[in-house]
Amino acid sequence: MEAMASSSSAAKPKPSTTLRVAAFSGSLRKGSWHGGLIRAAEELCEESIPGLQIDHVDISGLPMSNPDLETDDGDGFPPDVEAFRDRVRAADCFLFASPEYNYSVTATLKNALDWASRGTHKCWADKAAAIVSAGGSCGGGRAAFHLRQIGVFLDIHFINKPELQVRAYEDPPKFDADGNLVDAETRERLKQVLLSLQAFALRLQH
Repeated sequence: MEAMASSSSAAKPKPSTTLRVAAFSGSLRKGSWHGGLIRAAEELCEESIPGLQIDHVDISGLPMSNPDLETDDGDGFPPDVEAFRDRVRAADCFLFASPEYNYSVTATLKNALDWASRGTHKCWADKAAAIVSAGGSCGGGRAAFHLRQIGVFLDIHFINKPELQVRAYEDPPKFDADGNLVDAETRERLKQVLLSLQAFALRLQH
């Protein structure tokens, strides 16, 4: 009986781990390519990447980072900021869809990064992340590089490979008029980024 019980116990499948990916678009534009990349990531996870779930976090309503808005000796924040920080803390890893403005990240994205770095609890620390971008000849690559530099201080662990920097103006068309990703090759490259993020996040958890 003991042997049968042991065999039955061993046959039980291990519960699967679902990683929550907090995804942030650095663009506020309606029809943004970067919003389109996040929507495509959501679709890919639902269709073909079990164990990975995208949580698209809207950062457009955050006030500009200002210590005068903080309370409780720097550990209290406005309600919108508290809610944002809670979602960052709840995530297992991050996906940044970052356009390039003047060789850097947008003010919107930098503001979000700053708010979640304030106080004694550093919300970003020791979690995996990936960057995707779209733009002109560099595909947003200089912003991605700058974001990696910011991540050093925030203790974010970015995957190194593969990279996804979409040259959006080159044929064939990468996005439609609403910013949706329509290019099959780019979609496959995005899937490989997500799989790499998933594998790295799981490694960091063990």
